[in-house]
Amino acid sequence: MKIELTVNGEQREADVWEGESLLFALREKLGLPGSKNACEQGECGSCSVLLDGTLVCACLVLAAQADGHDVVTVEGLGATGEPHPVQEAFVEAGAVQCGFCTPGLVVATVDLLAHSPQPSEDEIREALSGNLCRCTGYAKIFDAVRLAAQ
Repeated sequence: MKIELTVNGEQREADVWEGESLLFALREKLGLPGSKNACEQGECGSCSVLLDGTLVCACLVLAAQADGHDVVTVEGLGATGEPHPVQEAFVEAGAVQCGFCTPGLVVATVDLLAHSPQPSEDEIREALSGNLCRCTGYAKIFDAVRLAAQ
């Protein structure tokens, strides 16, 4: 089946099969590898995207469900040579290690700050609780969120 959707502000279309995930379509059909494929169960947050402004795990959304909708991936947050302020904060705070979880954490942080520009520590922890990182103790990630909120 053919789907048409807006991805990062651009009208796109892709041929997908009915059971294909949005994550697979983004990575393999639309050439956007920023969202990572890790658990395929919605447990790690590495594939987080914004679907019509709502944070979702792209591995749990069927590509067909995104037909006619708006998707923002980590690639759509900044421009070439002009990273999004959250992306800059992650770099400045040293919150990027292997980088596998970073796209999902960045998208989740953008979503958090859109809803709560000055989040409390509890709000930060809650907002990022669906994102797993195996490399850090999360301290630098939380530092990056606080820095981005400034």
